[in-house]
Amino acid sequence: MTEEISEQRQSRLNKLSKLEDMGYNPYPYRFVPNSYAQPLQEKYQNLQAGENTEDRVTVAGRAMAVRNDGMFIDMKDKTGRIQLFCHKSHLDEDNLKLLKCLDVGDVVGVTGFIRRTPRGELSVAAEKFDIIAKSLEPLPEKFHGLTDVETRYRKRYVDLIINDEAKQTLLMRCKIVSAVRAFFNSEDFLEVETPTFHPIMGGANAKPFVTHYNALDNDFYLRVAPELYLKKLIVGGFDRVFEIGKNYRNEGIDKNHVPEFTGLEAYMAYGDYNDMAELMSRLVRYVVKNVFGTDKLVLSGHEIDFSKPFPKVSIIDLIKKETGADFLSVDTVDDAKKLAHTVGVDADHCSCWGKVVQEVFDEKVEQTLIEPIHVMDMPRDISPLAKTHRDNPRLVEHFDTYLLGMELGCAYSELSNPLEQLERFKDQAAERECGDEEAQMLDESFIDALSYGFVPTTGMGMGMDRLAKLLTGAATLRDVILFPTLKKRD
Repeated sequence: MTEEISEQRQSRLNKLSKLEDMGYNPYPYRFVPNSYAQPLQEKYQNLQAGENTEDRVTVAGRAMAVRNDGMFIDMKDKTGRIQLFCHKSHLDEDNLKLLKCLDVGDVVGVTGFIRRTPRGELSVAAEKFDIIAKSLEPLPEKFHGLTDVETRYRKRYVDLIINDEAKQTLLMRCKIVSAVRAFFNSEDFLEVETPTFHPIMGGANAKPFVTHYNALDNDFYLRVAPELYLKKLIVGGFDRVFEIGKNYRNEGIDKNHVPEFTGLEAYMAYGDYNDMAELMSRLVRYVVKNVFGTDKLVLSGHEIDFSKPFPKVSIIDLIKKETGADFLSVDTVDDAKKLAHTVGVDADHCSCWGKVVQEVFDEKVEQTLIEPIHVMDMPRDISPLAKTHRDNPRLVEHFDTYLLGMELGCAYSELSNPLEQLERFKDQAAERECGDEEAQMLDESFIDALSYGFVPTTGMGMGMDRLAKLLTGAATLRDVILFPTLKKRD
């Protein structure tokens, strides 16, 4: 195969030399099409077989197939495909010489008139033909394409040329992010940007990446979440803020997790987590309606109706419904571990009551949550940035939103008491000292900000990659990331 590819490349290099010997530049500075494939297909859908028009157009795109020595070219542009008809009766001698140097994969530009062939194929009959980007590498064989998944990710540019389905998925991801941004703009949120180098790791329980800032001669953490900076803006009087940007968590890679991901966080002053539950439901509904044009999607074999309100059910009640175990009936971590064992969950590695609850939920409940749902009232000892629940001090006003058995996002009634926040950070610091690399650090700057008065606020976070994966039906997060990070090849 290597020799075959090498021979094909040499053939293309020979054609490039031939073009240059002719005084022709196959890498011009500019070429401007004025028409595109799909709009032309729609405009001339009623044109009869064998009929010509006097309508002249200029199109450009990649030659995906070449037949009859270039007389027929299947051209693909950003909108679709159209046939180019390159006949000697319409082209001069120089153009015909260019045709002999054409390869599949070259980008061409054609000016000509619209016709439909006697066989019924809408075509641009070329009166002027140009090669505007000579491809020196052959495209993958059309019937098999890029069959190696890793190569598809490493050579995403080739995958986008060959694989229309992959391209459509990534286009939908871009539209989903745009719709999220439009929703928050319509709700009077201000889009902001906060630092990605953090002197203190905080905002989420996660293992960070560490880097060194040479100019300051300090180590910094790549941000795991923008949360603390966004809350500082609330203190400063920006009542509604949101940010869409990269976060970095030095953790494992699987179909639902990647270390570098695009996160959304939004904070709204003068509300609580019930207000945010309603807003998040409207956000997802808005995205589905505006991107897909419907309230209902068939995802993983399930028809999901996003027009319905998302139910709110406590994590304790969901576990009790699924297993019969009531974790509010036990007080200590040891008793919680024993109760977990009775429902078939080994939680012996957990360091606190809340982590046992989360472990049982992950194993017994999570995969059953197909319809959108807000899982409410998380354990206090695993959620250091949320307000203590107004009815139960063992819980906090924190919910996670689930869809198709996957966590989509989370939200809090944000903890605003600086003294309580300081004690929570100290508890987290103790967890770090006991070996928990994901526990948050004590951020004195954030405590200082809260000390100036942090109004009642609710905040939310959501992974844009996860949202795109779920709504497009992609198999893995990497399918909705343009250039996923991969292990370096030897």
